[in-house]
Amino acid sequence: MSVPGTPDDEIPEVFPPTLREVMLRPRWIGMLVFFVVLAGVFAWLGQWQLGRALATGPTESPRLEVAKPIDEVVKPGRYLDGALVGQKASVQGFYLPGDFIAISQRLNDGVEGYWVTGQLRVAGEAQPTSIAVAIGWAPTQAQAAKAIAELDAAASGPVRVAADLTGRLVADEGPAVPPQAHPFELTTMSTAALLSRWHDTQGLAVYRPYLLSDKADAGLTTISAPPPAHDGVNWLNLFYAAEWAVFAGFAFYMWYRLAKDAWEKECEELGFGTPDDEPADAAQDASPPGPAAS
Repeated sequence: MSVPGTPDDEIPEVFPPTLREVMLRPRWIGMLVFFVVLAGVFAWLGQWQLGRALATGPTESPRLEVAKPIDEVVKPGRYLDGALVGQKASVQGFYLPGDFIAISQRLNDGVEGYWVTGQLRVAGEAQPTSIAVAIGWAPTQAQAAKAIAELDAAASGPVRVAADLTGRLVADEGPAVPPQAHPFELTTMSTAALLSRWHDTQGLAVYRPYLLSDKADAGLTTISAPPPAHDGVNWLNLFYAAEWAVFAGFAFYMWYRLAKDAWEKECEELGFGTPDDEPADAAQDASPPGPAAS
């Protein structure tokens, strides 16, 4: 029965479904279950990454305490990987005379003093190869000079004294501006700065990191070198955990977007527009009339 005053052709024979009705259909309920399972997998992966990323505090790596041959840790001319800073390494060779140099402003258990360093020519290499070694610590410049004289005398003998060293590999500190009162004084353990003062460097390959010797010679004090503490947070894994959380949320949005697209398509096929569609003439009819033209 038609409503009085309303033409029969304006009464729709089929009413369009609502978005809620489309979402409650078995097909989309099944799709929702699938996306819930998918989001659960993403959430589990995010939790797993978060567990790997977080720790209670700084940690010490036991693997760094196992000494390895130096050529298994780093190659000459290469930078030391950040994860390998403090790695214990072993190296064999002999010290070159005339290349024992003191480094000032070095702390040892909170006391300032001097490091005595030397050029160790690595044995068993086809190409001449050297590494800078921090041999030991002295509290005064006079004691450092005395140790240098003793080490230089031993290295200058007719028979080369073999050195079998074990210590921590530490990244080059880089050069620094010397004190104004002592322009030739070195204050950082810089392989490049030491190389500029070494002898017999023609065709020489040099390790970029230096070796902090576990055993001091010539009456020097062993340099304190506790195991390095690494940050307990792995930022890369933390980023992955956040990424999986975004994926989990995106799974629900994907289900909603697909269901809405299906609803809009069904409305269009039935000849109805979606609530987002507003004809331009309707917007014009809603606007207040302007002043009449004269």
